Amino acid sequence: MSRQELGAGVDFLVVGAGIIGLSIAREIKRRQPTAAVAVIEKELDVGEHTSGRNSGVLHAGFYYAADSLKARFCRDGNRRLRAYCEAKGLPVNACGKLVVVANDGEQGTLDVLFDRARANGIDVKEVSDKQAREIEPRARTKGRALWSPTTASIDPGLLMHALKADAIEAGIFLHFGAAFLGRDGDVVRTSLGPIAARYVVNAAGLYADKIALLYGFSQNTRILPFKGVYLHSDEPPGALATHVYPVPNLKNPFLGVHFTVTVDRRVKIGPTAMPAFWREHYGGLGGFNPLELGEIIGRQLGLAFGAKFDFLGLAREEMKKYRRSTLVSQAARLVDDVRPAHYRRWGQPGIRAQLLRLKERELEMDFVIEGDARSMHVLNAVSPGLTCALPFAEHIVDEIEARLGIVRQTPPPPAMYEEAEEPARMEQPTKPKRTRKPPASKTRPPKPSTSS
Repeated sequence: MSRQELGAGVDFLVVGAGIIGLSIAREIKRRQPTAAVAVIEKELDVGEHTSGRNSGVLHAGFYYAADSLKARFCRDGNRRLRAYCEAKGLPVNACGKLVVVANDGEQGTLDVLFDRARANGIDVKEVSDKQAREIEPRARTKGRALWSPTTASIDPGLLMHALKADAIEAGIFLHFGAAFLGRDGDVVRTSLGPIAARYVVNAAGLYADKIALLYGFSQNTRILPFKGVYLHSDEPPGALATHVYPVPNLKNPFLGVHFTVTVDRRVKIGPTAMPAFWREHYGGLGGFNPLELGEIIGRQLGLAFGAKFDFLGLAREEMKKYRRSTLVSQAARLVDDVRPAHYRRWGQPGIRAQLLRLKERELEMDFVIEGDARSMHVLNAVSPGLTCALPFAEHIVDEIEARLGIVRQTPPPPAMYEEAEEPARMEQPTKPKRTRKPPASKTRPPKPSTSS
């Protein structure tokens, strides 16, 4: 679409070409094939930020409270993204996940995870320490562990480009290098020129709150960025057979340092959850923004002395992980024979667009959207956002149609890719094949306000 065509206007304009933005655009076009749908993206391609820098883990859905949107969409999202990747010929590593116990104090939290798995309809199994070692001989656990056979890994970069190709094929207009600059009524100002839109969907990730404020939303919330970095192992593929995670602290939305097995069966440890000082603070002074620096440090100081969670302790512990030796030693609690010499290469950092509730001074634990008859804003779509993307996008479009007063007499057309067949339940853990012996040594969207 040329700049002149850009100014001609569209029915639906999606801001942000991440996994959520592309999935929403795809779903709108699927339901309304004759509608003019466009996506603007400030970068020159898809997946330059959170979506493309994602760990690639397809979560099963047992971490989340049953009344949350995360629980509602994670199980189906996992199965449908598997089906999508298989239909597109994209690799999937169905490696599963062990959640291991470090001490007796974690046993109660593990019970909570089992309870949530049952409530959410997730296939998990309690295994003994012996059975855990049959699944992964290097795993360390105290007494028992949780085994999740449906957790998997994909390549987020390949996924993003497949969704981009789908969008182009469907007739969705993609405008790269088109940064959102502001709005004048129904006209969105971009760096490529103005575009009129009957309806705007804000899926701008790290800047979603800034855009939402221009439409009268995100009044009590702001994005607080956290930097995640992985250390990559130089061990050959197959050094670990499965993801190995610790029992998490359920008071915050982070899962702790863990071992991830990538789609090509290599191993990495992380991620960190370091407080970032500006929104695209990937490293050094790249993306430096003095206004963001002042705003974010001010919020961090407020949390240090008045949050409902131990932000100061979290920040102190995370800053230690800038030392490679600290990150490796924490990971070594989960797995035997971890050699620091194998972990020398830092991966590409990613920034988590974590929503903060200002009045409550607490991190938002669930997905959050807000909107009205002119715009919809995805304010919190952090992990497991990638896993949930397809059903979450359908939910968002349902909400858009409700705001627009669209009443369907019949259900929308069937999704392009249905759910994959659920793997059979594992009755007895079996030792997976290995390439070599390892070396010794919440909520529903708020009621929309009336805004301009």
